[in-house]
Amino acid sequence: MISATSASELYNLRPAREVMKLERLGSMFASRLSFVRSLMRKMITERWQIVNTVFDLDAKGHGLAIYRIKTPANCYHCVIFSRDLTPEQRSDRVIAEAWDVTFAVVEGEVENSLLEQMAANVPLQEAGRQHPRVLVLSRANKSLRNFSQFIGALAAGRQPDPAWLTAVGYLYRTTAVYGNGKFGIADFARLERNPDFNRPFAAQMLAVYVLRQFSIDQLNHLAKVQSPEQATTLHPELERYLGIGNSTGLGMAPFLINHPQLIQQWVYGRERALAYARQEAATEQTHAKLQELMARALKHLQQTQTEDREQALRNQETARSVTETIDWLDRTPAHPGLYEELITWARGHCSLEAQELINTMLIELYPNLVDKLDDELGCHESMDLQPDMKAKQLKSLIDQKFSWALSYREDCPDDNYWFWYRSVEKEEPRLGVRGAESGAEKETALAIGPRISRCHAKLEQFLAQNPNAMVVEFLLAHPEQKECVRRIQTMGETPYGEIRANLWHRDMKPMHLLRTKLSFFGASRFDPKSDRWVRITLFQGAPRPCELTNPERSLEQLDDWGFPLEPQLDNNNLILQGKVT
Repeated sequence: MISATSASELYNLRPAREVMKLERLGSMFASRLSFVRSLMRKMITERWQIVNTVFDLDAKGHGLAIYRIKTPANCYHCVIFSRDLTPEQRSDRVIAEAWDVTFAVVEGEVENSLLEQMAANVPLQEAGRQHPRVLVLSRANKSLRNFSQFIGALAAGRQPDPAWLTAVGYLYRTTAVYGNGKFGIADFARLERNPDFNRPFAAQMLAVYVLRQFSIDQLNHLAKVQSPEQATTLHPELERYLGIGNSTGLGMAPFLINHPQLIQQWVYGRERALAYARQEAATEQTHAKLQELMARALKHLQQTQTEDREQALRNQETARSVTETIDWLDRTPAHPGLYEELITWARGHCSLEAQELINTMLIELYPNLVDKLDDELGCHESMDLQPDMKAKQLKSLIDQKFSWALSYREDCPDDNYWFWYRSVEKEEPRLGVRGAESGAEKETALAIGPRISRCHAKLEQFLAQNPNAMVVEFLLAHPEQKECVRRIQTMGETPYGEIRANLWHRDMKPMHLLRTKLSFFGASRFDPKSDRWVRITLFQGAPRPCELTNPERSLEQLDDWGFPLEPQLDNNNLILQGKVT
């Protein structure tokens, strides 16, 4: 990782006091550095082959499907088990015990003995004994409404209404995608040494991508079963527009807090990409491209649907700001300082989401500068303790680098409103109201701001009596502060990594935490179902597997799928590409 001092010397980076505010982090969009985009570029560049080798489904779509994934270096298989699920078994919660499909990505060939072992354990998910050659373990449930409507349309020989996908976005939604050694599968070190999956969450994203193709193949199969003579198959434009949903809740929050060095790399990479773009001189060509991208994003926002009133209002506010931005670009010609002028104007006229959308589009303009950062978003995490540091130097470090945390007030009810804990059921992260809800005895140490503030207070008291002491002496007097001190010393040398918010404060919005991580994954169409869990869509608009090896389509053409638009259905029931009008 790079220190804060050297980073500021090298790049025109935004300061952490601006970027790491929770509300701004929770306003970010997926960018070309997001993990789904990064994986797709790698798959396109290296011409990965994804083919179905086993498709043993019955008339109800239940059974076994296997997809072979061939890369220049290795071979993998995605093994999918589809089963009948009763209405009372259907649940998106982590504590569910049955799903419409369960699946896993396995390294190498799937010999009969391995397939038997997987058939007995993959459907059990956490309760099973998973094989160490399994790289990713996951499960998903159907969007019953879309499945029924799509099958009916295809069986009747016509294409389904694209508006159905605009409303929901997918046929399946995952409820968990496990990697990194959980439940006996391959550990992180094995993936880290693998050139195919050494980028963050690459193997998990591949599993989700293959599930999208299975959803298409299963759909076409069921339509053919229902009407063998009349059925048609899903149009390629609708296949691209089809994504995979995900239901996720507070389980994402601990990751952001417990992996600050990794978050530092993600944010640092994005900020470097933005700095690269801002240093470029706008031309007539990039000006026109920016206008095109903003117009597409506006239409995408206008087509995005959510039942959550607050998110709907945010989308409307962002759309208004984007409309104003497009007007501003229309009346402002290209000139060398256009981007800085636009960013300055947006600070005073646009919502946070619109500001971050503009930044996302600036990054999109310069793939030749940005895409090289794909391989720099991971890191080796290690919190190092410096016991021989002067205690007064530690206090100075807190004062200079963590002053945001010192606004915490021990005796203020608003500053101590929430508490984070793990439920008895499957250790699921939860959020409770302090003093009003049970579970505080199981509280987890996620609120870094208050922890640093308390450490600072004890350090001040200690220094009053021991002005020349070392950190080791402070820790001998307060051993419970060791973990906090280690974190302060390590993260104080980085420009990003710590979310600058009191996660106990009454005004803290959990959805901002979820969106922060999901934006780096590459999620779109945020649809909150409460203030603590959300449904999103992944891979909507992405190229199909058969296009990855098509020599007639360039990387530039295949990689241009952010902010997808609803395809249009003409009078002849043909699908036309989504257009900006």
